[in-house]
Amino acid sequence: MTSADETQQRSAGDPAGPALDRFYTVIPAGGVGTRLWPLSRASAPKFLHDLTGSGTTLIRSTYERLAPLTGEKVMVVTGDSHREAVCAQLPELDEADLVLEPSPKDSAAAIGLAAAILHRRDPEIIMGSFAADQVIAPMEAFQSAAREAVVTAATGRIVTIGITPTHPSTGFGYIRRGDALDIEGAPGAHQVVEFVEKPGEETAREYLAAGDYLWNAGMFVAPVGLLLQHLAAAQPELHAGVVEIAGAWGTERQQEVMERVWPDLPKTAIDYAVAEPAADAGDVAVIPGHFTWDDVGDFAAIARLNPAKEQDEMTVLGEKARVYSDQSSGVVVSDTRRVVALIGVEDIVVVDTEDALLVTTTDHAQSVKQAVEALREKGDSDVL
Repeated sequence: MTSADETQQRSAGDPAGPALDRFYTVIPAGGVGTRLWPLSRASAPKFLHDLTGSGTTLIRSTYERLAPLTGEKVMVVTGDSHREAVCAQLPELDEADLVLEPSPKDSAAAIGLAAAILHRRDPEIIMGSFAADQVIAPMEAFQSAAREAVVTAATGRIVTIGITPTHPSTGFGYIRRGDALDIEGAPGAHQVVEFVEKPGEETAREYLAAGDYLWNAGMFVAPVGLLLQHLAAAQPELHAGVVEIAGAWGTERQQEVMERVWPDLPKTAIDYAVAEPAADAGDVAVIPGHFTWDDVGDFAAIARLNPAKEQDEMTVLGEKARVYSDQSSGVVVSDTRRVVALIGVEDIVVVDTEDALLVTTTDHAQSVKQAVEALREKGDSDVL
């Protein structure tokens, strides 16, 4: 386990050292990942799975990626029902750094509450928010970008790490970067001109050709006071709620205040509540991330991230998996001992669990979410 003292010692000769001493990372671990059903469900969301064949879950990999930067200064925000599973994955996590949501909310409530709690501990904290369900490599390139983000945030800015696009994706939002900021210790820092929504294919090609657009990976680093200031301006009701909860944090009133205030908090994303208004005010910078990044949004992503383990380009995941493949390609994820035999099918996706079976193709992987919504409407919530 990495101690705060060790982290400070490592950063002693680092230009980012003084800023890193103020750095606290937050891991929002929410979202069911409906496009990964029936593997990912409300009771076992995708961050609790090993989806890359690495032997570690996504949340554990996220923690290990951040620990060299902040040591023990890591907070996790997750659903109350995931407490036991998260603690099993992160035994190093301090009880005071586990924030449990009574019910699902969007990212603004989770990140806003973390910021409010940390602000009460120390108003000088620089907070970094990094989702629990992303796959990033190499680790060193990510950590280099994160250090630049912390140095930039220390100058009084909200900072995002944008991913250098490799293709004209229509599945991600984009960040348009402007002028370089010329910050010592952060040579990659640029002003953010605007955040833009997921584009159509033609627009995505234009973004890629322009060279000044980055993918929005939802990574934010900011002084907690500045983040709360923008939250108060754009979402005063949400700000008042998280500040009230934080005011009771660690006291005998914590549970009562959380249960009373949390259900009525507005449900919105941190991008809309803070990042976009702050960018309009000129308070957002971006650091380009020169590393591979995937949010594992569907089974096509799992096929990309895992090498084929059988003949005919068939990727197989699951300790119990028993798969026969002949002239077939795609991905099989199995939680059962049932034999799955595939003959003469291409780009197939088979997900076999004890109570649900999914069969689709990698081209239709994004449509799994609609199946989940249809099952919910039919009342089949027992498998969701």
